[in-house]
Amino acid sequence: MTAPKLIVTASPHIKSLDSTPQIMWTVVLSLIPVVLSAVFFFGISALLVIAAATLSALLTERLLGRPGSLSDGSALITGLLLGLSLPPGFPLWMACVGGAFGIGFGKLVWGGLGQNAFNPALVGRAFLQASFPVAITTWPKAGGPFFALKGDLFAWPFLHPNPDTVTAATPLGLLKFEGKGTPLVDLVLGTTGGSVGETASLVIIACGLFLLWKGYLNYRAPLAILLSVAVLSTILHAIDATKPDAAFMLFSGGLMLGAVFMATDMVTVPVTNLGRWVFGIGVGLLVVVIRVWGGLPEGVMYAILFMNALTPFINRATQPAVFGTRTRATT
Repeated sequence: MTAPKLIVTASPHIKSLDSTPQIMWTVVLSLIPVVLSAVFFFGISALLVIAAATLSALLTERLLGRPGSLSDGSALITGLLLGLSLPPGFPLWMACVGGAFGIGFGKLVWGGLGQNAFNPALVGRAFLQASFPVAITTWPKAGGPFFALKGDLFAWPFLHPNPDTVTAATPLGLLKFEGKGTPLVDLVLGTTGGSVGETASLVIIACGLFLLWKGYLNYRAPLAILLSVAVLSTILHAIDATKPDAAFMLFSGGLMLGAVFMATDMVTVPVTNLGRWVFGIGVGLLVVVIRVWGGLPEGVMYAILFMNALTPFINRATQPAVFGTRTRATT
């Protein structure tokens, strides 16, 4: 019997050669320079924090996820991003808890890859922020010997931290609580205190451009975030010179890391181009509002999670009309 010459199948008939694992592992590759920068600025402590969060995420995925789900690389990305968003002296057992929570409640409880409503790394960090607010806002000083351990990395679970830890405020904390600015050159080069992966802004931008070149990053959401932050902060600074200007807002805190690697999550960002602009503008405006008027110096995490919750509504509102009709497509 000869094979049929005409095979009728459902659309789409033109398929991309890029697979989900290929995209995920390319993102992992793009994160390597950010990890190396974190180790350069904060020494072995940064590597230990990133490793703890990543190994915990991988172990949780292996034990509770679907068979073979580790191979797609998504759990590795979650662990890396969570580790990069933590202080360099963060206790390792807390980083492990955050990695397990991010995968378990940020991803698997929704049904696994492609089903989660919120970015899993940010879910893990939000849990740590709520559970251990002192530890996650304790910032050991940058620099020093490479193998010098910072903070309370090896603290036993549920014990009080070491009171002798030498700490330094982040640029956002200095400005908000002490009214002190930080030189722009330090912000751009990353020689400031903060989470292990948020200070290397130039490296993050370069990695984002690499993903854009590969076609794995849609520029609309991150560009909308950066533009809205720049515009609103410029307006506020013009009205009140004590408010931070656009350059400070763009290069301080976790804005670059969040805009390039977290707000662009293909699962939790709107699928329409217009929706991505709306999503990014919303994130940018919320970041400025929280930083300027909120009780916390940073607002990237909450801004992205809040807009993640609105993604289904943005998708519905920005769906194009069905071809040949005036009716919007339903999702």
